[in-house]
Amino acid sequence: MRDTKIIRLGKINIGGKAPLVLIAGPCAIESEGICLSVARRIKEICCRLDIPFIFKSSYDKANRTSIDSFRGPGLEEGLRILYKIKQKLDIPVLSDVHCRQEIRQAAEVLDIIQIPAFLCRQTDLLLAAAETGKIINIKKGQFLAPWDITAILKKIESAGNKKILITERGVSFGYNNLVSDLRALAIMRESGYPVFYDATHSVQLPSGLGRASGGDSRFVSSLSRAAVAFGCDGLFIEVHPQPSKALCDGPNMIDIRELTRLLEQVKGIERILR
Repeated sequence: MRDTKIIRLGKINIGGKAPLVLIAGPCAIESEGICLSVARRIKEICCRLDIPFIFKSSYDKANRTSIDSFRGPGLEEGLRILYKIKQKLDIPVLSDVHCRQEIRQAAEVLDIIQIPAFLCRQTDLLLAAAETGKIINIKKGQFLAPWDITAILKKIESAGNKKILITERGVSFGYNNLVSDLRALAIMRESGYPVFYDATHSVQLPSGLGRASGGDSRFVSSLSRAAVAFGCDGLFIEVHPQPSKALCDGPNMIDIRELTRLLEQVKGIERILR
């Protein structure tokens, strides 16, 4: 596959021939304590393995299945926690923004603004995010073909922003199921922008539990290895200290205790490829 352009985030280079980058953290911000603990542990693992790390967690999951589903602490409290993690642990932070009215405030804290998969074609949201000048991570909708990403890229570029990442998170396969077509990684990298593989949302079973999404996290490691072997610029992995007790997306997150082994494996694959 062709090399992509390099997107620079502080000391981290994303894309081109740069090392594999990890975006990781709990699905949603459940508490300051959990987020700080998880971020610290991931940073320790990544420092030991020499893997660039960007912390991810959502301050508001506005697209949950049920009205009763946990959404997170909200904009102000969530950004306060993310800012504390960013400053205390000296790591960049990412979160998804569902509403264009929140973008300006979110951009004051976030290093990367993430566009949720369900909203990836929302023109006004894309333009508002692009106009901040921040790096934009597009989660490709599970309803889109990989070549459909081109129109989304053009919207962001029209605002003068070419600091773009693309994340593949599986494609709808019948009802309540997703499947990963790794060809999408190569197709989307033809755009010239770095591509991440979201190994945890790719095993999600949308609305599979009726009032909530299910998932099958046993496939996360295998799919991560396959994606790195096929060729991607980074992995997106949601982790939690106790996935079975997580308030959001527990069935598709992995236990943080599994992360070291997974990253050692993909690091080995990357070393062979290089």
